[in-house]
Amino acid sequence: QVQLVESGGGLVQAGDSLRLSCAASGRTFSSDTLGWFRQAPGKEREFVAAITWSDSSTGYADSNQGRFTISRDNARNTVYLQMNSLKPEDTAVYYCAASQFKIPRMRILYAYWGQGTQVTVSS
Repeated sequence: QVQLVESGGGLVQAGDSLRLSCAASGRTFSSDTLGWFRQAPGKEREFVAAITWSDSSTGYADSNQGRFTISRDNARNTVYLQMNSLKPEDTAVYYCAASQFKIPRMRILYAYWGQGTQVTVSS
């Protein structure tokens, strides 16, 4: 009942920036948290960042805190991921996901997922 559509991915060079967007629609009130995960080739899908609708609580993976910033626009039901100082190891498909829990980091706790947007960082 929640639809999520990611956008903003692309091909960039190391050190560049990208801003990803996740547009949510449907019964968005059923999920308090919007999170970002990523999956690199041959790797498991891993938590990146998350934010709550209710109080703007945020959480980040230790590996990207300080480079990535998650934010929201409640009026547009949209969550953003600003990624700065990108590294080749950031290359992955980035997924937006919705959860009824507060900033979970386990993907099983996210009930809804978008299709993903590709981010490729060249060296």
